Amino acid sequence: MLNSQTNSEVIQKSAAHGKPITPEEFLENDFEGYEYVKGELVSTAPPSMEHGEISINVIRHLDSHVHKHQLGRLYTAETTFQLEDRFVKPDVAFVSTARLPENRRQGSPIPPDLAIEIVSPTDKQYDVTEKALAYLKAGTRLVWVIEPVAKTVMVYRSETNFTLLTCEDTLTGEDVVEGFTCPIAQLFE
Repeated sequence: MLNSQTNSEVIQKSAAHGKPITPEEFLENDFEGYEYVKGELVSTAPPSMEHGEISINVIRHLDSHVHKHQLGRLYTAETTFQLEDRFVKPDVAFVSTARLPENRRQGSPIPPDLAIEIVSPTDKQYDVTEKALAYLKAGTRLVWVIEPVAKTVMVYRSETNFTLLTCEDTLTGEDVVEGFTCPIAQLFE
């Protein structure tokens, strides 16, 4: 693994020469604050305190259920998942026991079963929607996009099947995280 100065040099060299980095280069280096999209490094905004609080709330409720019923594993935003021509770091991800890769000492070569993204103040709606659809295209079965300002969750099941939930609603794991339920309001406490 390279140090941050070397990562910075790789990023600058790539940008200066217009040369995309390879997936292998991305996986071999720790590009903190970046995801890999179609040969380019895409910077991600540093999470706010609100973002961290929501992440913890999601993990608290979801992990309790997943662990109790031995459904699989949850992963935090430091974990890389491959989505065809992308390597992304969802805020929270779930992979079922049946799909867990044998080698877990590296990023995941498969998409998560459930991807959870928390919208940051600098995120553009177009980019958030495009990323949700990229998850689904790659094989993710369920995507939750949590919007802190409106206190809503957009649940994506496919490109044409999505639902907006408010604090009056209950979030469920559907057939992906079976038996999981949580009032939306609890994610924003």
